[in-house]
Amino acid sequence: MAGNTLPFKSNYAVSSKIEPFYKGGKVQISQDEQYIFCTCGPRVNILQIDTGKIIHSIEQDDQEDITSFSLSPDDEILVTASRALLLKQWDWKQEKCTRSWRAIHNVPVASMTFDCTSTLLATGGCDGTIKLWDVVKQYCTHNLKGSSGVVHLVEFHPDISRLQLFSSSVDCGIRIWDLRTSKCICVLESHYSAVTSLAFSPDGQTLISSGRDKICSVWDLKKKAVKRTVPVYEAVEGVVVLPGKSDYSQMGVKGEGLHFVTAGSKGVLRVWDSSSARCVFTQTLPDAPALNTEEADLDPRSLMHLLPMPQSNRLATVTAEHNILIYQMPALTVQQQFVGYNDDILDVKFLGKDDTHIVVATNSSQLKVFELATNSCQILYGHTDTILSIDVFRKGSMFASCAKDKSLRLWKMDLKSGHVHCVAQGSGHSNAVGSVACSRLKKGFLVSGSQDCTIKMWDLPDPLPDVGCEPVLMTARLTERAHDKDVNSVTISPNDKLLASGSQDRTAKLWSLADMSLLGIFRGHSRGVWCVQFSPVDQVLATASADGSIKIWSIQEFSCLRTFEGHDASVLKVIFVSRGTQLVSSGSDGLVKLWTIKTNECVKTFDAHQDKVWALHGSSKDDLMVTGSADSTITLWKVSPPDISYLSKKTLLKLRQDQKGSLHVLVHCVRLPGSSCLRCLISVLRFSVVWNTNSRSCLDAQAVLQVLLTHLSPEEILQYQGTRTHLEGLIPYTERHMQRIGRLLQASMFLDYMWQKMRITGGKDRSQVALGSAELTAGDLREIFSRTLKLCQVKSGAGYLPLSRHQVHSWVIVWLQVHRWYESRLSIVPER
Repeated sequence: MAGNTLPFKSNYAVSSKIEPFYKGGKVQISQDEQYIFCTCGPRVNILQIDTGKIIHSIEQDDQEDITSFSLSPDDEILVTASRALLLKQWDWKQEKCTRSWRAIHNVPVASMTFDCTSTLLATGGCDGTIKLWDVVKQYCTHNLKGSSGVVHLVEFHPDISRLQLFSSSVDCGIRIWDLRTSKCICVLESHYSAVTSLAFSPDGQTLISSGRDKICSVWDLKKKAVKRTVPVYEAVEGVVVLPGKSDYSQMGVKGEGLHFVTAGSKGVLRVWDSSSARCVFTQTLPDAPALNTEEADLDPRSLMHLLPMPQSNRLATVTAEHNILIYQMPALTVQQQFVGYNDDILDVKFLGKDDTHIVVATNSSQLKVFELATNSCQILYGHTDTILSIDVFRKGSMFASCAKDKSLRLWKMDLKSGHVHCVAQGSGHSNAVGSVACSRLKKGFLVSGSQDCTIKMWDLPDPLPDVGCEPVLMTARLTERAHDKDVNSVTISPNDKLLASGSQDRTAKLWSLADMSLLGIFRGHSRGVWCVQFSPVDQVLATASADGSIKIWSIQEFSCLRTFEGHDASVLKVIFVSRGTQLVSSGSDGLVKLWTIKTNECVKTFDAHQDKVWALHGSSKDDLMVTGSADSTITLWKVSPPDISYLSKKTLLKLRQDQKGSLHVLVHCVRLPGSSCLRCLISVLRFSVVWNTNSRSCLDAQAVLQVLLTHLSPEEILQYQGTRTHLEGLIPYTERHMQRIGRLLQASMFLDYMWQKMRITGGKDRSQVALGSAELTAGDLREIFSRTLKLCQVKSGAGYLPLSRHQVHSWVIVWLQVHRWYESRLSIVPER
């Protein structure tokens, strides 16, 4: 094994997380275009566009799902509606509910919107009624009845002087309400399915409506009649009118007429001329395969929302896969992309020269490349079924993926722009490809393992095609039937000479890459092997199995060197860290464990996931780690300073029992940098509660408490989690120790008094010792000392033990001096 001088890792801390923040429903962008508001079950998450971070999360106390919400145009008031039939008004910047009232609707609220003055709020219910609320004076102003079924769309006319409200329900009509009279003045009928979106022209005289009946209607609001019906040949979910001031010639806009953008089931943005009903521009998606028109409605790229961002001249779209894309007009280039929901994370790897990105395989046919600094994502199309595994070449600019579509693909990243494109693809397996491994020394070849029980070696094309060119086809150089069941994992040794494979047949095998000859078989697991991994420095192989164990094997003798047990379920992934001296494993129990190979000890267990942790990878500098789970969460970990709380109880007990006792524990703490010292002392406080119950170790506990009280005020100590409980546990036994010290002090005072008042008087026979007027023999003196010493001792569970060695030592010296002087100067009186 590697040298003992290498620093072992003792702890990882969560650096950041990529969590689900949107699972469908309404999405709204703030007026200043800095934040995106979106629903996620009982929460409204607020995403900062610049950083891609969730900065606020508004959560219902009753944990009821939020059915609708609306942000006021002044970006000050957020109102949410839940299944509990309550409306709540929030100060979203403080995450505080300022007001709550019953919605009066008999069923949940399906839609809501504010007027341009941020005063009136309209709510459309599933009971077919619309209610208007004055959020300033806090009362209901209107109750509009007449709609049939769910009112799923409400919009105020942008000209507030008109006092008009537009609504649509399941009857496919658009109702115009006069708020002065609380009556419906007109019903616009043109659509034959649900109306999904309304957009007003800049002058407020024209309305454009879209529907799932694959048409858009252009309405003259003066005449209350349809001017033109535009067939768009797709179910339209959103429509936005282009402002007339900017130059949109790149989007096919040449005239001065009204143009609008549609988003729908085909997954692309299209620009239409309202006067001629012609499509003047269709967006093209790079690297995306053509849609099957018959199944277009089911395509995950279908667009569900289209939102304008007029201040920055941008558009935002929301896909059926809960991805939010922001386009810069007029070129419609993707500026940012956020993934609202990742589904199961099946694999994740660091990517880029300095591990600036991660590439993620989720339970879908698309790969996602995240930039860690901004959480912005690039989605890669190519596979046609679920991607199962990813592996990255050593320099981090190229990686390979394999999927259930029986193929594998090679991808290349432009290190300057961060753009990734497919350069090669290969097929030849007869079943799903479950694992892929890249060569380590050179970008020379790939190895894939499949559920058809075979292993294939693929040569990389040379030269690789440029950006924009079609991917080159790869052919397998070698094929070998490797196992009797599915091949779950393949890995290549650091010198590119050996290949290891793990299978559901409960074995791992070692192969020579020169001719794909079998070198040996590793037998010992009682269930399937999920992962195999070569050590970066030693000639050993690590295997992780469904039997809950990890084994280290010698690749020369094919014998098991060590077995690590600790997971309660299948171990899914294992990697080497600390230059091969430690392991990190992840399992179906949702736990990640750090192991030291030399001691066979689990150093630390990390519990940050709620489901199976399928993905695990370490950075090239060995300072970061990333995990991905079936709970849709990607967690980035960084190595944190050592903490004494991560030492085992056995280690702490050993420290305490050392010759220097509590001094060693405190030295371990004080040596840590910065605030880590105090955090470690807080951690030791937990063990001090146990130490304090025993008179043998209570001094150690009191020493820790003294250091804490010296450096921190009581208020600062109580800020740390769990310290109140630990301190309360110290109080009863500390009071006992104080009582014991009091009794000891009382007893010691008698000895001091005896020593001060005792004087020697010589008689004629010089055979008596006088203390005051009392005569003492040598036996009396010994009896007095014996009883005094017993009074100075305190009984505990372990017997009579002195509290202070220093005091007892002083008393013994006093006794020896008295006894020696007495024997040398006096004749002993015979004992009575």
